[in-house]
Amino acid sequence: MFELPEVVTLAKQVNTAMQGKMVSQGRQGNSPHKFVWYNRSHQEFEDLTSGKTIGSASARGRWLFIEMEPGYVLLLGECGGKMLYHQEGAQIPRKYHLYLQFEDATFFTVTTQMWGAMELYVKGQEHDREYIKDMRVTPVDPEFTLGYFEDLITELSGGKKRSAKSLLTQDQLIPGLGNAITQDILFKARLHPRYSIQEFSDKQVSVLYDAIISTIEEIIEKGGRYDEYDLFNRRGGYIRIMDKNALERPCPGCGGDVQKIQYLGGACYLCPVCQVL
Repeated sequence: MFELPEVVTLAKQVNTAMQGKMVSQGRQGNSPHKFVWYNRSHQEFEDLTSGKTIGSASARGRWLFIEMEPGYVLLLGECGGKMLYHQEGAQIPRKYHLYLQFEDATFFTVTTQMWGAMELYVKGQEHDREYIKDMRVTPVDPEFTLGYFEDLITELSGGKKRSAKSLLTQDQLIPGLGNAITQDILFKARLHPRYSIQEFSDKQVSVLYDAIISTIEEIIEKGGRYDEYDLFNRRGGYIRIMDKNALERPCPGCGGDVQKIQYLGGACYLCPVCQVL
């Protein structure tokens, strides 16, 4: 599943490789998938994309915005799988869930393994889409400062009991983060996934903030995580610290055994010595 760093990487690559290309034909999926969401009929999508030119792309949370000029925005969100730019003569994937053919015979495909939104909006209306309207500040936005993060913790501490993992992965409190990135963030911050945010000290808030920023910046710098692919079908270069492979090696902090637990709908990998509870 693409998380914020991968979407930022894809947006940059779209701007480099696809911006300015004219669409000769657009198609929705050739492989039915009940968890892929479209907002147009097949014919409507084909009619509206034909003759459009790819404009600039941008990322917000786990959503990729691609301008299709004039007047439209292609919205790709909450996707897992591959978004690929293909050179002329390349083989079209046997199954895909979105296809844009360009006039120069290059093309773009999206194929998801889990779920995802692939929607075309009149420009401006994409901001009314659920999960995008009222989206909070993301960690790559200039507004995501330590002061903002401290205020967020203060706001949430007055409500229901919430854990460190819940803060990072639930209710879009910090858009763009998912279970995968969260493992490394919590390890770097030396926090157990179940640790209550109501118990955070000022230092823990600051350390967690730094872990969020440094982890995302490193993943972006390395082109995404090693188990995700970029626009050119290349694996990312970021090797996760805490994932299933961590069970086979000692904790990089203390040399002890890494554990796996199930919590909040997913697996968590952690060091019970380094990550306090």
